[in-house]
Amino acid sequence: MAELRRRGGGGDTDSPDNISDKEADGDDRLGLQVDTEGDGDGDSKADTPDVPLSTADTDNTPQCLNKALEGLPPRWKNYWIRGVLSLAMISGFFLIIYMGPVTLILVVMTVQIKCFQEIITIGYRVYHSYELPWFRTLSWYFLICVNYFFYGETVADYFGALVQREEPLQFLARYHRFISFALYLAGFCMFVLSLVKKHYRLQFYMFAWTHVTLLIVVTQSHLVIQNLFEGMIWFIVPISIVICNDIMAYLFGFFFGRTPLIKLSPKKTWEGFIGGFFSTVVFGFILAYLLSQFQYFVCPVGFNSETNGFTVECEPSDIFVMQEYTLPAVVQNTLRWKTVNLYPFQIHSIFLSSFASLIGPFGGFFASGFKRAFKIKDFASTIPGHGGIMDRFDCQYLMATFTHVYIASFIRGPNPSKVLQQLLLLQPEQQLSIFHTLHSHLRERGMLPPAAAQAE
Repeated sequence: MAELRRRGGGGDTDSPDNISDKEADGDDRLGLQVDTEGDGDGDSKADTPDVPLSTADTDNTPQCLNKALEGLPPRWKNYWIRGVLSLAMISGFFLIIYMGPVTLILVVMTVQIKCFQEIITIGYRVYHSYELPWFRTLSWYFLICVNYFFYGETVADYFGALVQREEPLQFLARYHRFISFALYLAGFCMFVLSLVKKHYRLQFYMFAWTHVTLLIVVTQSHLVIQNLFEGMIWFIVPISIVICNDIMAYLFGFFFGRTPLIKLSPKKTWEGFIGGFFSTVVFGFILAYLLSQFQYFVCPVGFNSETNGFTVECEPSDIFVMQEYTLPAVVQNTLRWKTVNLYPFQIHSIFLSSFASLIGPFGGFFASGFKRAFKIKDFASTIPGHGGIMDRFDCQYLMATFTHVYIASFIRGPNPSKVLQQLLLLQPEQQLSIFHTLHSHLRERGMLPPAAAQAE
């Protein structure tokens, strides 16, 4: 990128690429100056966009809680506020789980929209000062388009029986991707028509801002729902171990933290990082044992066309059936145990917990770097003591992606329910052809009696 001119600087003001004064000034206000004297501090004032203070800088703690804690030092006051609100959120999480898959899907959608709004609002504060058209409108339009695409794919995959029964849905399912592309193309054309001379670069910055936000928030929230349909345990365990790691890392860091972990998050310590890791592995192992005992949690979420509702009934797969494992010789000599009974999912939980503890926090570090770049403390002030919704879900999205990849790589096999739903979408002649082919195949393998024996 060519070096951008700095406001107020002396000397020759013409840049090689002949950028206008207005556009260069616009880029300066976005904090896009280039450090000509080598690598500077990423948090320097020169690299800070001219963004008004966000609502995250205001205190919205309930008055009753402020009054009850007014005599405490700020450090302990923040500790109790975070603790009380954390317990409230955990209680709400249990209530949502009890209310079933539909409620969970609605909550995921709500969280996704709020996270998108918080990130877009930061960009809008910069963009709005130019009074350029359609940025916020187009941002929300693209959100609708992307959600239409992803949720349409979900309906086609998991609600085949419903789609087959309703003629309008058959049309939408058949041409879903074309309709999605057409909707996106309309937004793309609207963006091109909204381009304003001397602000082209700024507008393309914000176009990229919107699309990166969609990639981070919407795509990964869709993976959360995909995990949910594999079984509620794949939704509950990953989210719970991230929450556990966040809480335990905070507690270990609060009471024992001495050694800074990373400059992006000065309050993070090695003591909290290590303590959170071991606590999370233990917690995940126990939680996996408890949930693996119930069909409600381990069965894939399916749609019952007769009741028009979700069902969670099945014969549990092998990873949710208790099995006996022989311990290594070293462990046998130490514990005097030769075998141990475990659910295979408990072993998988160790890998999930390890990722949540060792790699998951980098989602939080990424968010910290983003906030430092814009000189804001939190994405919003939705939750007192915690910040915005995005502040609580920065690690969750990374965890959801890993869980989805983990299921696809090591867990998921052919899904008879999805295959059947795909068959129901075919024409009757195609269904009959598949039936005859499958019948002949099973007869050749000896799983069905020969045709002569059937005739008798």
